[in-house]
Amino acid sequence: MSEPTPDLFVDTVFAYQKTAAIKAAIGLDLFTAIGTDAKTIEAIAKETGAAPKGIRILCDYLTVQGFLKKLGDHYEATAATQIFLDAKSPAYMGGVVEFMASPEMMRSFLEDPTSYVRNGGAVGSSTLDPNHPSWVTFARAMVPFMAPVTQSVAEQVASWSPPPRKVLDIAAGHGMFGITVGKVIPQAEIVAVDWEPVLTVAKENAEKAGIDNRYRTIAGSAFEVNLGSDYDLVLLPNFLHHFDKETCVELLKKVKQSLSATGKVLAVEFVPNEDRISPYMPACFAFVMLAHTPSGDAYTGAELDAMAVAAGFRGATTVPLASSPESLVSFERKVQYRLYG
Repeated sequence: MSEPTPDLFVDTVFAYQKTAAIKAAIGLDLFTAIGTDAKTIEAIAKETGAAPKGIRILCDYLTVQGFLKKLGDHYEATAATQIFLDAKSPAYMGGVVEFMASPEMMRSFLEDPTSYVRNGGAVGSSTLDPNHPSWVTFARAMVPFMAPVTQSVAEQVASWSPPPRKVLDIAAGHGMFGITVGKVIPQAEIVAVDWEPVLTVAKENAEKAGIDNRYRTIAGSAFEVNLGSDYDLVLLPNFLHHFDKETCVELLKKVKQSLSATGKVLAVEFVPNEDRISPYMPACFAFVMLAHTPSGDAYTGAELDAMAVAAGFRGATTVPLASSPESLVSFERKVQYRLYG
């Protein structure tokens, strides 16, 4: 049996160094410079315009962290690095550091963590502020990160018979959940709700996707604006976790009123197991909400089901999404019976 060591503690305290290293690598486009061929320090330094000493130390550090492999005096990218961090790859997601590792995000986590733990949520200004600049950054940066999830959701929706013809995308952000549904269902009209600055990004993405003629927006808070009616599908992607249970129930009641007779509601959420310590990312996500919202949380399947029932639904079913730490939550309508006499 090995002796206890402080390694976990030390590694955790120094975790910001990993963030700094990956930000430097993305900023220098280092992984793209290395590409699929092993390269020397001098070659990488020339392509990135950085000092050879800096490249040597950074590449060695990234090798220790598992992003690179060192072969003598050459470095090459791992398979995962080639797919996700080489800017030439269609699955590139390096741009998400602009949001995930932005100064605002780093500051909100590190400046006074004791305060938000003691308070049970973010103190003072939080990212729920409609004018918070992080939302536009989020909308622009997170598209590659969310692409597999949006595609998975859209494919499931497209399999419905009949497919939805009118879709509401609440807290649309980059808009890609609704937009991807619109791409796979050519007859679907998409309505996106979010703050006006963020909707600018969503409209840009709708135009790029070629569905802008079927895409309209409602600017404002989903809790306050008139959502409209007769939606065959309402999407709630990554939204419920920002609020306490009571607020979620009130939103779900409003959403239920906007549905058509056969309309459905789908949410995308980080859903931890009932033990709240697994799986890894959903279990850790509650801490993100603690730091960034006054009352948000990561809700278990049982908690989401209870919210559904309180809002007048029959219940909620949670199914993990393939190749994602998130889950698809289906809010099920109560069966309506007609009495004949």
